[in-house]
Amino acid sequence: MPHLPHRAPRRALLAAAALAWCSAVLPTAAQAQSAWPSKPVRIVVPFAPGGTTDLLARALAPELTRAFGQPFIVDNRGGAGGNIGAEAVARATPDGYTLLMGTVGTHGINRALYAKLPYDPIKDFAPVTLVAAVPNVMVMNTERAKELGIANVADFIRVAKARPGKLNMASSGNGTSIHLAGELFKSMTGTYMLHFPYRGSGPALMDMVGGNMDVMFDNLPSSMPQIKAGKLVALAVTSAARSGALPDVPTVEQAGGAALKGYEASSWFGLLAPAGTAPDTVNRLQQEVAKALATPAVKEKLLAQGAIPGGMAPAEFARHIDAEHRKWAHVVQASGAKVD
Repeated sequence: MPHLPHRAPRRALLAAAALAWCSAVLPTAAQAQSAWPSKPVRIVVPFAPGGTTDLLARALAPELTRAFGQPFIVDNRGGAGGNIGAEAVARATPDGYTLLMGTVGTHGINRALYAKLPYDPIKDFAPVTLVAAVPNVMVMNTERAKELGIANVADFIRVAKARPGKLNMASSGNGTSIHLAGELFKSMTGTYMLHFPYRGSGPALMDMVGGNMDVMFDNLPSSMPQIKAGKLVALAVTSAARSGALPDVPTVEQAGGAALKGYEASSWFGLLAPAGTAPDTVNRLQQEVAKALATPAVKEKLLAQGAIPGGMAPAEFARHIDAEHRKWAHVVQASGAKVD
């Protein structure tokens, strides 16, 4: 039997050692990747409880908790048109344990509206998926509308022009789609209302129902219970087409005539993670959110509230955000709205 060269056994030993090292390390890396989540995950809602952003986050949280086996906890951090909560997530460690329920305000409007934004809506986030798109709805306190003789949008324009600055307009905060929908309405109709920004739709709706505010261009899901209860009257929806949840309510364009031709100001809500979050984590989140939104219970609940479920892939959501930046920059410029 021929003798092996002296170096051969050594090479064989080194190869065996390398193979053993790979066998030990590679499963560990895979296990580390698949171990997420190993603790509770926060979904930051950048507005106060009770608004559509909050409602959608709370609809998703239990579904994700079941899917991943760890609690998904909603954390409300309202203020500054959503900027406080969005900045908190932008600065968070990109480990998958801090997420944002972003909105058309935080990721489509605010960069054009605010002189100084404390985060970059593109560079500081990893888009996960669109959760839902919703129209806004122009609502008034029912008793206040009767008192002023307002039954439709044409009546509202007539009264607002006759009483400039006497009607109060509530919103969920400066720079939100609710605020901008009202500003666009004002600029197109030549009306003037005093704007009162709140820390979310919830507090604003409380004052609407209480009769302290006159009008609001709220997200439809958060106003729907008050509309059904008869405490708010829906004058029009802000989308290009009527909503299936309120089929008898016209669009602002339909109800407003020539002055409001082309008016459209809908909202959307989506899940985002801090930039640098592992693509595997982002993809797993998107897949589970899409599954949750497709379940009959969640889908029917959102549709009944006027929300259209999403679920798009991360890359598609990123393109959607980019397109929304361009669209809302024009709306902000046309409305003349600015926040220092």
